Amino acid sequence: MLTRRFGDFAAAEDAVQEALLAAFAQWPADGVPDNPRGWLIQVAHRRLVEQIRGEQARRRREDLVARQEPVDRLAAPAADAGPATDRDDTLVLLFLCCHPALSAASAIALTLRAVGGLTTAEIARAFMVPEATMAQRISRAKQRIKTSGVPFRQPDTEDRGRRLGAVLHVLYLIFNEGHTRSAGPQLRQVELSAEAIRLTRALHTLLPDDSEVTGLLALMLLTEARSPARTGPAGELISLADQDRGRWDAAAIAEGVALVTHALPRGPVGQYQVQAAIAALHDEAPTADATDWPQILALYEVLERITDSPVVALNRAVAGAMVNGPAAGLDALAVLADDSRLAGHHRLFAARAHLLEMAGDRSAAAEAYRAAAGRTASLPERHYLLLRAARLGHGAPVPE
Repeated sequence: MLTRRFGDFAAAEDAVQEALLAAFAQWPADGVPDNPRGWLIQVAHRRLVEQIRGEQARRRREDLVARQEPVDRLAAPAADAGPATDRDDTLVLLFLCCHPALSAASAIALTLRAVGGLTTAEIARAFMVPEATMAQRISRAKQRIKTSGVPFRQPDTEDRGRRLGAVLHVLYLIFNEGHTRSAGPQLRQVELSAEAIRLTRALHTLLPDDSEVTGLLALMLLTEARSPARTGPAGELISLADQDRGRWDAAAIAEGVALVTHALPRGPVGQYQVQAAIAALHDEAPTADATDWPQILALYEVLERITDSPVVALNRAVAGAMVNGPAAGLDALAVLADDSRLAGHHRLFAARAHLLEMAGDRSAAAEAYRAAAGRTASLPERHYLLLRAARLGHGAPVPE
């Protein structure tokens, strides 16, 4: 709302942060206001007005600023204002951050920070780059938007089409971070994955005939449907093969299957449709042993041709092992070890450990599980990997 009103994304972001800090300081003592969102908007609005007026006085550019910022924009909204403050601009802001002045990678990084609420470290892990590199990328993205001269406004239909791919990627990454946190003591952040699904539903309402939007919504629903069975009583991670499938969300599975079934024949097949089809095969299998691995392997081969993703190649190698035996999978993983994007990543070591365990090499599998545990910042994943190593008889004691 502040960006829409003032047209300055970076200043609006700073003002919101100041409003949140003010709330953190005041609300514990004074109580939460009746309309918290309206309170935050009003405080952030005042911060922006103060900044604008300070710039006017300091730089002696009253005439220029007055032309850029009409007086009616400086009228503060009431804390209990209706449609103006209740309007949900998040989806609009997604498109705005995917700015034509930015590369796709920079636009996605900026949007994850500004809209998704991910930390710079979380975004860096998603992109598999150092945190310092990602911080510089986000800073440059903000500056480039500011100096580009391109209006910061809702894109027209044609421009929206050009930005859609980046928007979908952002929603996908937000969902993934919520579904499986890249770091910290919790496996999931329910609010993130729920917000990603909500925004994707809104996008699907806006673009009901876009098969990739439909595919992404289906993928999220089919993946989230398994969440009730992914953790045990103490929050410990439970692998897909060991989950109680009776706890899966049958309604979400039915909706996801219906969406992907509707999307696949309607247009060009994209990565989210293929991933949704893979998720549907997992969800529809009554038991882990009944999973249609040959079909999943075929879909991963299609997906690998669509997207140059090392994670897709990793999953294809595991699917290949389920069809052709662990030796075939280990050979595929050996090739991936030379990919700089994946080398040293805990997923590569975890997949190798799983296939070594399938092959009966308990000692090497335990070593690989421990190596994977040492490379993940997620405590539930680390605990799970160390437990797997310990159960093979070659692991250190599992931490509490």
